[in-house]
Amino acid sequence: MDTRIPEGKARIFAVYGKGGIGKSTTSSNLSAAFSKLGKRVIQIGCDPKHDSTFTLTKRMIPTVIDVLESVNFHEEELRPEDFVFEGYNGVQCVEAGGPPAGTGCGGYVVGQTVKLLKQHHLLEDADVVVFDVLGDVVCGGFAAPLQHAHQALIVTANDFDSIFALNRIAAAIEVKAKHYPVRIGGVIANRSVETDEIDRFIGAVGLQRLAHFPLLDVIRRSRLKKSTVFEMDPEPELEAAQQEYLRLAQSLLDGVESQRATPMKDRDIFDFLGFA
Repeated sequence: MDTRIPEGKARIFAVYGKGGIGKSTTSSNLSAAFSKLGKRVIQIGCDPKHDSTFTLTKRMIPTVIDVLESVNFHEEELRPEDFVFEGYNGVQCVEAGGPPAGTGCGGYVVGQTVKLLKQHHLLEDADVVVFDVLGDVVCGGFAAPLQHAHQALIVTANDFDSIFALNRIAAAIEVKAKHYPVRIGGVIANRSVETDEIDRFIGAVGLQRLAHFPLLDVIRRSRLKKSTVFEMDPEPELEAAQQEYLRLAQSLLDGVESQRATPMKDRDIFDFLGFA
């Protein structure tokens, strides 16, 4: 079976970025925002440590690879409720999981996850699908979500390592764009007081910033409380973060123009990001 998601009404996004930059926090809050706007959302965690959706579900849900193993990989024995779990405000949550370290390819698990969702017709009723992808690994396996997505969103902070990873990820997306419909949707600044270096870099390579989430303690605390920002007790900074997630979600639904990047060579980006 072709595991690519067929063209339909669902808007499909893949979220990438440097490891630890806040992709899962961004993905979960964005999924919650889509649901707040009345959309039916599926979030697919693509990290073997399967922690993408716990702020939505309040627990670590079983992974697709776990449930497949429990039936000796006889996928016909699985029901949707075995691997799809409802989270905050109706967001449907799936964790692909992954093989034991050093033993296999995470891309296979992503493919199997999409295959199961298609077999059970779970994608037909979705308005939005969000892939939350492992770190800044852009090998064949973890680039697999790019084969399914319409647009990739790259999360970065205002520092050298994050922007360096952004550049590598943009290069990987441009390679995939030669053979698949995926395009870069834009850049999300996260955990950053300022965005000056982000803006300077993306201006040089042809990208645009879609949103800015400052370094807020309330966002850090929301993850510790296993909650989205929409479930936290009211406070001034919180409302601004909520509104930014809702604004980003609405702009993505309205349709942001796809971007084509001209990534820098590693030596060039090293010189460009001097932070003098």
